[in-house]
Amino acid sequence: MLELIQSVNSAVNNFIWGVPAMICIIGVGLLLTIKTKFLQIRKFPYAMKETLGRVFKKQDASDGSMTPFQAVCTALASTVGTGNIAGVAGAIAIGGPGAVFWMWISAILGMCTKFSEVTLAVHFRERNQEGDYVGGPMYYIKNGLSKNWHFLAVLFSAFGVLTVFGTGNATQVNTITTAINSALLNFHVISQSSVGTANLIIGIIAILVALILLGGIKRIGQVAERLVPFMAFIYIFFALGVVVLNIDQLPAVFGSIINGAFHPASVTGGIVGSFFMSMKKGVARGIFSNEAGLGTGSIAHACADTKEPVKQGLLGIFEVFTDTILICTLTALVILCSGIPIGFGADAGAELTISGFTSTYGNWISIFTAVALCCFAFSTIIGWGLYGARCIEFLFSSKVIKPFMLVYSLVAILGATVDLGMLWSIAETFNGLMAIPNLIALFLLSGTVVKLVKDYFHEK
Repeated sequence: MLELIQSVNSAVNNFIWGVPAMICIIGVGLLLTIKTKFLQIRKFPYAMKETLGRVFKKQDASDGSMTPFQAVCTALASTVGTGNIAGVAGAIAIGGPGAVFWMWISAILGMCTKFSEVTLAVHFRERNQEGDYVGGPMYYIKNGLSKNWHFLAVLFSAFGVLTVFGTGNATQVNTITTAINSALLNFHVISQSSVGTANLIIGIIAILVALILLGGIKRIGQVAERLVPFMAFIYIFFALGVVVLNIDQLPAVFGSIINGAFHPASVTGGIVGSFFMSMKKGVARGIFSNEAGLGTGSIAHACADTKEPVKQGLLGIFEVFTDTILICTLTALVILCSGIPIGFGADAGAELTISGFTSTYGNWISIFTAVALCCFAFSTIIGWGLYGARCIEFLFSSKVIKPFMLVYSLVAILGATVDLGMLWSIAETFNGLMAIPNLIALFLLSGTVVKLVKDYFHEK
């Protein structure tokens, strides 16, 4: 049965993430960049000033389910996760160091893509039965496009419900088990034969996320605003330490990234020889990490206590920069600067990043990496729980949210016990399926984005 699932998923994945997908993702990002006159570069200083100064304000409007800081933390909770750690490791192992370069390119374009998603989500949001703001791709399709395009909103929500189980839960729990097992094995707390039992126990413990998820949108925002800044700061601190201690390797590492982007065989010894494979993995894992093009982050932003769509959209630029340009790059440098052996051509996960830390600091750091990965993954599970709830609410009603959350939490056991490679591959496939209706909507609504940008900066 598993072989059948793998073969079907492989066929769909190769199609979804083939040439057409690369053209759509990069093409829409490039279109939005050109139509907004390179907003993410031209207004980058302004965006950083507005976002860094504003996220600490309690509110800037009179209502909403979250403060702007909680909204950006909830969105970052789902993006700053295992995609930054396990996803980057997998991209380098399968696509070579050049995959990091394509991750950067997708992030630069993704800043504008995510800015557009957040701006549209706030502009076209509405109130639900509980009086909370709801928004995201399904709502800007429903309220911004004609009825002929409303089927895209249904497709996005359906794919979204399926995606949250893999991207938002199973892969996250799988990475938690990898991190905890690495620490326990390093300190000889458990033996290799006990790993399966430990995984099951961890999976059962992970179900406790239901206690937060069932607390609703405000509970999610409160947890995210405390967890995200702390875990990001600690991770950046230790990752920078690895880079500083191996500073002499930095020129060669950047050389391998640039050279490997266009000539991967020369860096990987011929094992990864495909330019397209390097590009595909870099873009796919970059999107898995920062979600630009998926539209999911805009669901959290739509809940924000703000009346300025473009102002909230600037937080999307900040998110992609923080997530991919900063944290993903540091993860890549931890792996490449530390000089650990990389099994090119074979899938890898968090264990590769953990090896980069332990080879520099020693086994004691595996305790930190276990805690950091648990925080990263836990926050992602919470953020994606919100996305799944909004998608299923759009398809049915708010009455099915709590049953959905219970099922979502139980998937943690599956994530703790199933093969890593298959989980990441299935998650990538659903990410691609989810991106298609959103990218079509962004293309059709690009004129609205341009108008909103012009109006906002004209007033300024």
